[in-house]
Amino acid sequence: MSSSNPLPPKENALFKRILRCYEHKQYKNGLKFAKQILSNPKFSEHGETLAMKGLTLNCLGRKEEAYDHVRRGLRNSLQSHVCWHVYGLLQRSDKKYDEAIKCYRNALKWDKDNIQILRDLSLLQIQMRDLEGYRDTRYQLFMLRPTQRASWIGFAISYHLLKDYEMALKILDTFRKSPMICYDYEHSELLLYQNMVIQESGDNEQALKHLDKYRYQICDRVTLKETYGKLRLQLQQYTEAVQVYKELLNINPENSTYYAKLAEAERHETPEDTLVMLQRYEDLFPRALAPRRLQLNYASGDQFKSLADQYLRRGLHKGVPPLFVNLRSLYNDKQKVEVIQSLVLEYKEALKAHGHFSNQEKDNPREPASALLWTYYYLAQHYDYLGLTEKALDEIDAAIDHTPTLIELFVTKGRIFKHAGNVQEAYKWLDEAQGLDTADRYINSKCAKYMLRANLIKEAEETCGKFTREGVLAMENLNEMQCMWIQMEAAHAYQRLGKYGEALKKCHEIDRHFSEIIEDQFDFHTYCMRKMTLRSYVGLLRLEDVLRAHPFYFKAAKCAMEVYLRLHDYPLPDPTQTQEIDTENLAPSELKKLRNKQRKQRRKAELERQQAAQAQEKREQHNKSRQQTDPDLEQPTLDELIPEKLERVEDPLEQAIKFLQPLQDLAANRIETHLMAFEIYIRKGRTLLMLRSIKRAHRLDSNNPDLHTCLVRFLLNTNRLSLEGAVGEVVKRQTADIFSDSTAVQLNTEYLKKNSTSLPHLLQGARMLYLLDPSAQTRALSLVTNIDELENVTLKSCTKVLESMQNGDFGYCDSTISEFITKCRERFPYATAFRLQETTTTTTTTTITTTTTNTTAAATT
Repeated sequence: MSSSNPLPPKENALFKRILRCYEHKQYKNGLKFAKQILSNPKFSEHGETLAMKGLTLNCLGRKEEAYDHVRRGLRNSLQSHVCWHVYGLLQRSDKKYDEAIKCYRNALKWDKDNIQILRDLSLLQIQMRDLEGYRDTRYQLFMLRPTQRASWIGFAISYHLLKDYEMALKILDTFRKSPMICYDYEHSELLLYQNMVIQESGDNEQALKHLDKYRYQICDRVTLKETYGKLRLQLQQYTEAVQVYKELLNINPENSTYYAKLAEAERHETPEDTLVMLQRYEDLFPRALAPRRLQLNYASGDQFKSLADQYLRRGLHKGVPPLFVNLRSLYNDKQKVEVIQSLVLEYKEALKAHGHFSNQEKDNPREPASALLWTYYYLAQHYDYLGLTEKALDEIDAAIDHTPTLIELFVTKGRIFKHAGNVQEAYKWLDEAQGLDTADRYINSKCAKYMLRANLIKEAEETCGKFTREGVLAMENLNEMQCMWIQMEAAHAYQRLGKYGEALKKCHEIDRHFSEIIEDQFDFHTYCMRKMTLRSYVGLLRLEDVLRAHPFYFKAAKCAMEVYLRLHDYPLPDPTQTQEIDTENLAPSELKKLRNKQRKQRRKAELERQQAAQAQEKREQHNKSRQQTDPDLEQPTLDELIPEKLERVEDPLEQAIKFLQPLQDLAANRIETHLMAFEIYIRKGRTLLMLRSIKRAHRLDSNNPDLHTCLVRFLLNTNRLSLEGAVGEVVKRQTADIFSDSTAVQLNTEYLKKNSTSLPHLLQGARMLYLLDPSAQTRALSLVTNIDELENVTLKSCTKVLESMQNGDFGYCDSTISEFITKCRERFPYATAFRLQETTTTTTTTTITTTTTNTTAAATT
């Protein structure tokens, strides 16, 4: 940094040492040198030294002091580009990117050609996707450093991202002809990137000519051929495309995409044409599995039976564990399922009888003993997928009796119990599998996941601790490694247990992971331009733009919003206020129970405090050990997520909206996004935002059961408010195609008539029926309890009905609940949700779900 307020030689040398210490992260030494300058009365208010001291303090986590020093420095040297630059770096470290950009622009007013400031500005502009500003900044850098490759590449990418393909291609062409280019892998990547830009411009013919011209300079031969094939197909040059995909299949005969593209190039009109082509390649590549497996997608009738017979025998003979997973996509066709089932049952009987796959092979050599084992294994998965739990358990038990040391069998038995609704039994079998091989990380992870599903959080942490770093709590280490699947499962477990602060902590940790991934882009903005990995770089930018559409974020956001809605509807009591209980009028037995309960609660609270203290102590020891290895490397840490604070926020709905907003932008194609938005906005009384949510949801699935409850409650809400003026006119006009002037009662009646056989639809219709007319309780309950006559009667839908009755959506109906549990237990004998003794004890503590939040909102309207 050249200073606008120069120091004498001695102090100037010290200032340069401050800069060097900052660059090498030797922050304590930097502070010493800054003190030496500022202790001189002549330079006690030297702006740039104050600014650098503030920047160094910020790196040590002393944020308030840092801002104080930098602002003092800025006041003393308002025309110093160094002070403005430092202030921008400070704002950037707090992720206030808009403010940082303003600071960089102010710095450039006093030193418009400063390369470092321009680079920092360009990084923030691409990070914030200010593409026009990025283009202007890259142009300045290009004019200042026209001999650097990164200047040309950054300038070209700026136009590419703005979709000005013509200008981007001109820059790339000029750059390629310059003496800066070496003909190596980097040049090859540049050519492929240029071809990608041509393709995105829509000029496929020019892209093909470009490939023809430079094909011998491109080192990535597979990508070259794939691009050729893609362009030939788009230009309908089928003969040439056939030749390209044949060459690709010679390179990799296991790539199923190549077979699909070859079928498109050969213009197959019927499945039989594709089948003939696949059989040809099966003969050509006898060891390849892809052509054998793909034939099953296109074959039918006796031909399918013959091909499936060959494929199954091969897999069972060799003992291929994922054989069922490989064939699962065929189970959409009922006829193919029947054929597969008949074949495997025939194998089982023949193998048990004489060790062959069929009775006609008695004179041939016997199959290995493991063939029967894998047949049992396949049948267990087959029946489990079809929902035939009893048969699945019989088959897996037979397999375990045959070979009681095969881990896959125990995992599959656990999975069968999980699908049957018994997570406790499922976890026990996974624990058994984990005990057979304690060094298998996959089985360890699966076991931990099943433990969390069974709400055994401490046991899951101990299981994970076998593979995490020593001296650190398992969950903390998993958080450092961004292990989001286990954090998601833990969040749901805490939610089910009513520990809302812990659940929110896990959701916020997942949110921070996504923020960190977005922050990590900074590492690639300069690296990719230096290394010429330009296609991957553009792909990274486009991925980051939609990052929060990832299923992990969606699940975390949904869980967090459900918890915040629960906290809004039922705020937690203030822990400082003790609950007053009238002990005088309690019976002695009730008083004894109350005292025992209070004693247990105190004991549990004390245990939790001790565990929290131990965790804090371990965390401090871990931080001390890191500081001892590198005492100068002290980095600021994020604010600690404290469950007690998270579950007692002042405005839970505002916190829920923070999780909702990314989903509205990136997961707008999922109806759950708009249903959750409606739940939030109905509580905030925002009519137009409620209207927007139901219209978006209606476009996605007009017959969605949960949407129906939102529509009925929206009508009730608008009728209650008696909307007039502009808002009333907008609501009337925008809902004309949804309601057609129907009242809430008419809408619900039509909905029940339209969906008279679907249990999930009848549940929501019955809930609204009771809400609109509490005297219709008997009819509402009859709609959802006669499950023998209905469709879509699954474990999940029956569980929702039970929870809805227990949560009071149909008023007091204990006798009906008992009858319904009996029916469900007959249909789902292994599901723990319908075990009477457990259900009655958990009725009052059932975890709140989206369904119950709907009820609460309905009650408020």
